[in-house]
Amino acid sequence: MTAEDVQPEISVVIPFYNEVENAPRVWTALEKTLRQMDLSYEVIFVDDGSTDGTQDVLRELAKSNRTLKVILFRANFGQSAAMAAGFEATRGKVVIAMDGDLQNDPADIPKLLHKLKEGYDVVSGWRADRKDKLIARKIPSRIANRIICSVTDVKLHDTGCSLKAFHGDTLRKISLYGELHRFIPALLRIEGARIAEIPVTHHARKYGTSKYNLSRTFRVIMDLVTIRLLMKHLQNPLVFFARISFLFFFAGAAAFAASVYMLSVQNALFADLNILLILTALLWASSFQFLLFGLVGKLVVNSGTRKILS
Repeated sequence: MTAEDVQPEISVVIPFYNEVENAPRVWTALEKTLRQMDLSYEVIFVDDGSTDGTQDVLRELAKSNRTLKVILFRANFGQSAAMAAGFEATRGKVVIAMDGDLQNDPADIPKLLHKLKEGYDVVSGWRADRKDKLIARKIPSRIANRIICSVTDVKLHDTGCSLKAFHGDTLRKISLYGELHRFIPALLRIEGARIAEIPVTHHARKYGTSKYNLSRTFRVIMDLVTIRLLMKHLQNPLVFFARISFLFFFAGAAAFAASVYMLSVQNALFADLNILLILTALLWASSFQFLLFGLVGKLVVNSGTRKILS
């Protein structure tokens, strides 16, 4: 059995995008912490299509460090895609995720692992003393935290902190897309994960520029709706679709009743009712279609459940 066949204790995943100055400094700080822990580890750097030379830096680091793996994207696909690629490549019993901008401190990793050993499946960092601008970052983040926590029922002070620790087997069950990297604890909560939060160190950015802006707001909202639907209706999607189906059915019934009333009471011509009759047909067809969606969803869930139990 070779060293590559042995499962490492820790896998660390860090996405980068145009962090040419930070990348080597992140590696230096991270390697120092990991060596002091006396645990087997692997590190996976994922470059999300950088155009400033970050990829060249990562290639050079990987050449001289056997514990470092590098995944390079040809284009910028977003942080969720980068983290998903990194998580998929991990083999560790525990997976640590953090940003590549040096604002997260690798020295906090032992604290996350210690908390994880208390029986939790996820330990999330809390930037209690956040070193960011108040108007541009802190206030929007506080508002987002309140909305996300109220919708997902996952109570965290800081949903946006990338520094997190997970049990690898639990983490590798989920799929990330869009902006879902913000909702990993909520996704894992669906799998029954136990979640904890601890304060972590947060540094002011020294090099490069932040990649966060308000243009992501719409995508975040859409993914938040997705998370809510998954959390409420994943086990029985038929309930959700049946409600919509009944809404369309009763709307169609109202349109049909109006047609009958106009035809029998107001002596309207049959030709005058074309619009109402077409609307009735469309609404009832939609009702039937949503009911079918629910039944298909129910079959998919039941099939997945049987596979898990077997």
